[in-house]
Amino acid sequence: MRGSEELAGRFEEHRGHLKAVAYRMLGSLAEAEDAVQETWLRLSRSDADDIGNLGGWLTTVTGRICLDLLRSRAARHEEPIGDAFVPDPVLRPLAHVVDPAEEVLQADSVGLALLVVLENLTPDERLAFVLHDMFAVPFDDIAPIVERSAAATRQLASRARRRVRGATPSADPDLGRQKQVLDAFLAASRGGDFEALLELLHPDVVLRADSGALVRGAAASKVVQGAKTVAEQALMFARYAQAAQLVLVNGSVGVVNAPDGRVQSVMGVTITDGRITGLYILADPERLERLEVPRPAV
Repeated sequence: MRGSEELAGRFEEHRGHLKAVAYRMLGSLAEAEDAVQETWLRLSRSDADDIGNLGGWLTTVTGRICLDLLRSRAARHEEPIGDAFVPDPVLRPLAHVVDPAEEVLQADSVGLALLVVLENLTPDERLAFVLHDMFAVPFDDIAPIVERSAAATRQLASRARRRVRGATPSADPDLGRQKQVLDAFLAASRGGDFEALLELLHPDVVLRADSGALVRGAAASKVVQGAKTVAEQALMFARYAQAAQLVLVNGSVGVVNAPDGRVQSVMGVTITDGRITGLYILADPERLERLEVPRPAV
């Protein structure tokens, strides 16, 4: 067996990839970290000299761990609870927008809209779709994890792919145009301009606000649809827009609301043809505390 230091070094080369797999599987940054750590523990207890393709082995082990977590979550009827669930966002400084190389890298980020759709797949469908369509793992390697034939596994991914295509909105990838729309949205919110908000919202816009299980009242978790109702919500919470800062949320321009320097919400959006079609707000105090939030520009 290889020396522990050498093995740990080789594992670290794959950590970023494994976290990406686990995050897409689980929608939780904390659970993704736990899954990657469990993968390391299993590797450290294995005979690494018998592993021909370490990267492939680690990917399938991480996938199996995530599948078990998803199945356990479903059996206990735990997260996601209802349509208001918003996955953990990945935040980066908006300064990255000015760096073309960084913009290309961020284009590969998985958007919140897609993660929301993935939450509605069965655990087996999600595994097949994520491993095959996002990370090019062959169906022959996925099949033993879901305990099906390669052909049946292919059908799982195909079914998931149809559901994803049917439910994932198209989005403008241009970060500059995204920033223009969000700047205008925040200005209209701050100014109480209802008509301007309506112009910026698609008629069928959907807002998902995930405040966790403990928040009640007007700020409780909810799903709201329609430009008029969403605009009313934006005005109701306009005070937060005063302290809003633009950041990259899963590779797209989004908003962090941090009055008095304490983060109270993070919002990702989907923008199509200059209008907002989806808003994804995480306002769960417990989950917000665990996020790495970029420092505001000075």
